[in-house]
Amino acid sequence: MKDVAARAGVGLKTVSRVVNGEPGVTAETEHRVQEAITALGFRRNDSARVLRKGRTASIGLVLEDLADPFYAPLNRAVEEVARDHGALLINGSSAEDPARERELVLALCARRVDGLVVVPAGDDHRYLEPETAAGLATVFVDRPGGLTAADTVLSDNFGGAREGVAHLIAHGHRRIGFIGDQPRIHTATERLRGYRAAMAAAGLPVDESWVSLGPTSPDRVRAETERILTGRPSPVTALFTGNNRVTATAVRVLARFPRPVALVGFDDLELADLLTPAVTVIAQDAAQLGRTAADLLFRRLEGDDSAPQRVELPTRLIVRGSGELRPAPGTAL
Repeated sequence: MKDVAARAGVGLKTVSRVVNGEPGVTAETEHRVQEAITALGFRRNDSARVLRKGRTASIGLVLEDLADPFYAPLNRAVEEVARDHGALLINGSSAEDPARERELVLALCARRVDGLVVVPAGDDHRYLEPETAAGLATVFVDRPGGLTAADTVLSDNFGGAREGVAHLIAHGHRRIGFIGDQPRIHTATERLRGYRAAMAAAGLPVDESWVSLGPTSPDRVRAETERILTGRPSPVTALFTGNNRVTATAVRVLARFPRPVALVGFDDLELADLLTPAVTVIAQDAAQLGRTAADLLFRRLEGDDSAPQRVELPTRLIVRGSGELRPAPGTAL
């Protein structure tokens, strides 16, 4: 900074104001300082800045899987909000493993991030309480955290699933299968609850052989889809799939199935509108989830100490064709 000040012909305080974006510097002086910074290759020492201010200007984001297309817009939205606040985003994947989630979260805490946005893999987040007591801001997104109080941003998983299944019922289906994620995951159980609520509201029984929860690996989903579609004595005429990965596998099975089967999936997926038939979905706004969570986080960092909030965002039914197929003649009852 002394070198920059000498080259620009200003004092150290003026250089500090320019570097930190503070007021009180004329445009001409700021231009001279910026030219000196560029010529000398000056870089601010953020380690020293952290020691002085007690903030790292960084936040952490822990997702289930960075490679999952659903999380890409969520990740980008959090990054954009962080950038607007002059903060760096550091992210990682938990791989749906509670132990790995905890390891990653605590590693980010050890690097003194100012706050965390977490898609929970586990159901006990009391390990975060010493960090939050020390001032770490935390927001859970997509799923609630477990056994601790913190801001939470969710989609209406129950209402969305109920709407999707009701849509299939409205198109004449009475035997509807449900294939979802692992039962310990909040979103999976809420979507199953919505499925059951729609069936009950229509006075329709649910044969438990129509329901399958478990890992979303293609092999399991393929086998379960085929089992549910060919079950005796009453195979299903429609499917409600619990997330984009399940839907993608189900579409592959249905493409070579001998009879038409209606399909509504939870989560939109790329190219869904180009398939034949195009896939009807319950869409959630992943970008809005991320944006809302990040906005809440920075409000906490700016001093908001109100009670933890639970924000639930609406979903949207997108009608494209697969969910509007009616049962084949003689199969509806």
